[in-house]
Amino acid sequence: MPVVKVSSGLDRIMDSSQDVEELGSGFGGEYGPAEGPLWWKEGGYLLFSDIHNNRRMKWAPGQETTVNREPSDRANGLTRDVQGRLVACEHDTRRVTRLEPDGSITVVANSYRGWRLNRPNDVVVKSDGSIYFTDPMTMNVVSELDFAGVYRVSPDLGTINCIVRDFVLPNGLTFSPDESVLYVNDSRRGHIRAFDLEANGVLALGTDRVFAPLKGDLPGVPDGMKVDVEGNVYCTGPGGVWIFDPTGNHLGTVLTGAPSTTNLAWGGDDWKTLFITTRHTLGRVQMKIPGMPVPASSS
Repeated sequence: MPVVKVSSGLDRIMDSSQDVEELGSGFGGEYGPAEGPLWWKEGGYLLFSDIHNNRRMKWAPGQETTVNREPSDRANGLTRDVQGRLVACEHDTRRVTRLEPDGSITVVANSYRGWRLNRPNDVVVKSDGSIYFTDPMTMNVVSELDFAGVYRVSPDLGTINCIVRDFVLPNGLTFSPDESVLYVNDSRRGHIRAFDLEANGVLALGTDRVFAPLKGDLPGVPDGMKVDVEGNVYCTGPGGVWIFDPTGNHLGTVLTGAPSTTNLAWGGDDWKTLFITTRHTLGRVQMKIPGMPVPASSS
């Protein structure tokens, strides 16, 4: 990956003289991509999805990247619930699953009102244990649903609600640090939308607004998204990782030089390492402000 190129607006957030350190390459085969990076702090390692090769990978400092699980049901987005269990969006099975400590799999969601989900893409967990995920429609899947939805699953997995359904291609999603706002990006429309959350966890739809556009001449679309502890929003987009302040002001972009920058994750002992996946590579860059840890602390 090339030298980081950013605007002066990022001086508080990162040292623009550093390089993006490449940690691995050759993922994804012809179609890619590497996706879903997730830092496992207790073990000091990173998991990420190698979607086309149908496997989950593991990277640790000073070690070779290894296969963590194969097949992975072509899982994409990964996160952890408040108990620390792995939650994954599986493309092949069209479901969201949870990996239990004994190795068994619990289905978090695979249908809505009796109709099979399209192909869950990315997932986040709120500190109360509720699980939110995006479910875009894709050309290579015959959908039973006639819309692309964003869903909330209750902490006991007993209830699933479609909380918004007017996206063209909902993709990455993340909460503000205080969990009062849910950000969801739309890869097809090229922007991030923001919604205030009601006390019961559903969206206050009257607060729906475009938080920020992500359009440019370089390749790439809005995809993975995270926030730091100060509420700055980090979203992959044209050219690399776009960084916005909490008001939606574009502070600058970390240019990766890749044809598609797919996702990102906070990690390291101090949560100041930003791991970045592209179509075929894994990299990292150091930040000055820590990101929000995963899992979210239980309330």
